[in-house]
Amino acid sequence: MKKTLSTLFIVFFFIQLMVGQNLKRANHLFEKRAYLDAAELFLKEEIKTQQVYEKLGDCYYFNTKMKDASNWYKILIQKFETSVDATYFFRYSQALKGIENFNEADIWLRKYNEKKQIFTESNLETLSYIESLNNQNKRPYIVHNLINANTPNSDFGVSFFGDKLVFASTRNNGNKYDWNKQPYLDLYQAETNELGDFKNISLFSNLINTKTHESNAVFTKDGKTMYFTRNNFIDGKKIKDKNKVTHLKIFKAELIDNHWTHITELPFNSNNYSVEHPALSPDEKELYFASDMPGSIGSFDLFVVDINENGTYGIPKNLGPKINTEHREQFPFISSKNILYFASDGLFGLGGLDIFKSDYTNDSFSKPKNLGTPINSNLDDFAFIIDEKKETGYFSSNREGGIGDDDIYRFTQLKKYFVQGLVQNKNSLELLPGALVTLFDNNNQMIDEMIVGDDASYSFEITTNSAYKIRGTKSLFSPADVTFSTDNEGIINKNILLKLESYEDTEQKIVEENGKIQIKINPIYFDFDKWNIRSDATVELEKVVSILKKYPDMIIEIGAHTDCRGTEQYNLDLSYKRAKSVREYLENQGIATNKVKSVGYGETQPLNNCIKDGICKEEEYSINRRCEFVILH
Repeated sequence: MKKTLSTLFIVFFFIQLMVGQNLKRANHLFEKRAYLDAAELFLKEEIKTQQVYEKLGDCYYFNTKMKDASNWYKILIQKFETSVDATYFFRYSQALKGIENFNEADIWLRKYNEKKQIFTESNLETLSYIESLNNQNKRPYIVHNLINANTPNSDFGVSFFGDKLVFASTRNNGNKYDWNKQPYLDLYQAETNELGDFKNISLFSNLINTKTHESNAVFTKDGKTMYFTRNNFIDGKKIKDKNKVTHLKIFKAELIDNHWTHITELPFNSNNYSVEHPALSPDEKELYFASDMPGSIGSFDLFVVDINENGTYGIPKNLGPKINTEHREQFPFISSKNILYFASDGLFGLGGLDIFKSDYTNDSFSKPKNLGTPINSNLDDFAFIIDEKKETGYFSSNREGGIGDDDIYRFTQLKKYFVQGLVQNKNSLELLPGALVTLFDNNNQMIDEMIVGDDASYSFEITTNSAYKIRGTKSLFSPADVTFSTDNEGIINKNILLKLESYEDTEQKIVEENGKIQIKINPIYFDFDKWNIRSDATVELEKVVSILKKYPDMIIEIGAHTDCRGTEQYNLDLSYKRAKSVREYLENQGIATNKVKSVGYGETQPLNNCIKDGICKEEEYSINRRCEFVILH
C-alpha cells in the first residue's frame, strides 16, 4: 500500500510539474508575442484562471480571429466581470463588431466608457452611426480588390514611388514570424496599368530587404530618399528588449547610382519602444510616424518631427488628444491637400481599425472624420493613400471576402456634380442672407435644403444627366424657381433672384435700406419737444395705412430716433413717445394693434457720425431725427 501511495504521489507530482511547465511556457510565448503558439498551450490548461482567459482572448484578438476572441472574452467577463480590467470590455466590444454583432458591441463599449468615466461620441450606436456616415459621405468611393496583387498571405501598405508603387508582402515563403506564423515582410514594387491595377511585381531591393520585417516605405518626390519600417536589426541580428520583444524602427536610405545606400536609423528610434509607419508632409519638411514611445496617450500615437535643412531632426511632437486616443492610431498619410489620413481603433468606428481624415489648417488639425463604408468595414482597414489629382488611391484591409490575411484595395472617387450660386434681390442684386434654398428632383420631390449664410451662397450635390429645380424663398419676397438639367460638367452655377413680395403697386415705397426692409415715406416732423402728430405728417402716414390695409398680414415696427442733443434718457423717452403716438394714429385708422409695434431708440442708432453736440450742422443732425417703418413679416 505504501508503495502504491508513493507511486501515485510521484505521478501526481510530475503531472503538476508538467502543468506548471505548460503554463510557464505559454506565458513565455505570450510575452514574446508568439500568440498562436501560446494559445495552443493555454487551451491545454484544465483549470483556467482569469489570466488564462484574458490571454486566450488576446491571442486570437491580436491575430484578428474575432470569433474565437469574442468567445473567450465572453467567458472571461461572465466569470470575472467585477474584477476584469476595463480594457477587456473594449476588446470584447471590438471583437463583437468583428463578427457584426453590433448591438451587443455597443453595450460593452458603454460599459467600458462607464468604467473609464469616458463621456464622448463613443456612446453612439454603431448601426445608426454607419447609416449617418453613409448619408454624410454619400458613398463617394468605389472599391476594387486587386486580385492580381494579393496573395493568400499578407499584402498591405502601398506607397507612391514615381510611376510605380511599393508595398509590403509575406509572399516570400521565408522564415516564419512567431506572431502569426507568416513569413517576414519584404518590400515589393509594381508597375500599374491605366486603371491603377498592379502588374510586373518584383522584389524592391536586396539592399533594403533583409531576413526580418521591412514595410511601409515613403519616398521623396525626386525618388532619391526613402524612409521605411524595419525590425530592430543590426549586423544581421535582431535586438530585443528585456521582455524578448524586437521593436520596430524607421530607417532612411538614399538612392545613389541606382543603388539604395547610406541606410541609417533615425535618431529618435529606441530599443525599448517602436517607431513605425513614416509619412512625409507635402513640402517634405516634416515626417509623421506612429510610436508607443514614453509620453504616448495610448498604445500607439501619431507624432511629427521636423526635418531640418542640414539633414538633422527636431524633437518628435505628439499630435495631441484631438487625433490620438488611449488605443491605437497608426499608418499616417499626408495628402497633397494637407489632409491627414490615419487608422484608429480608439475613435468610434465600424470595428477594428477604421480610416479617418483630418484637415490641417491654421497650424491645427480638425476633428477626425470617419470615411465610412465602403472604405471601412467591421474589421481592420488601414494604410490609406490617395493621389488627389487622379482621384484614386489604395488602402489595406483584412475584411471578409479577401484573398489573404491582409489585402490591398484600390479605390476611385466618384466624380461629384454640384449646383451652386447666390441668392440676390432681383432689383438691386444685393445679397439676401437667411434665404431658404430647396432642391427638387424632376418629380418635384424635395432632395435637400439649406439656409444661406452671410455670403448668401448655396451648394448642392447633384447627379449627371438629371433634371432639377431649385427654389429660393425669403420673408417679404416672392418665391423664385430655377429649373435646369445636368450634363457632364462638374459644377453648374445658378443664381436665384427674388422679387419683393407681390407689392406691384407700392413696391416703389418698399425698399431695403440700412439692412432693413422699410416702407419709405417722406420724413415725419414733430414740433420741438413734442410728440403729437402734426397735420402735415398725416399725409405721409396715410400712405403707410394704405399699404397695411392692402396687405393685412403685414406686420411692421415703428422705430423713432432722435439726434444726440439732450441727455440720453431724455432722448430715449422722447423717441418712445413719438413712436407710440404714430402707432396710436395708425390704430385709430383701423390698423389692428397686433400688426404694429412701436420702439423708441433715442440717439442709439445714428446714421452718421453726429454723436456729440456741436460737431455737426443742423441738416446733419436732422438725418438722425427720423421715423422708420420696418416690415417684420
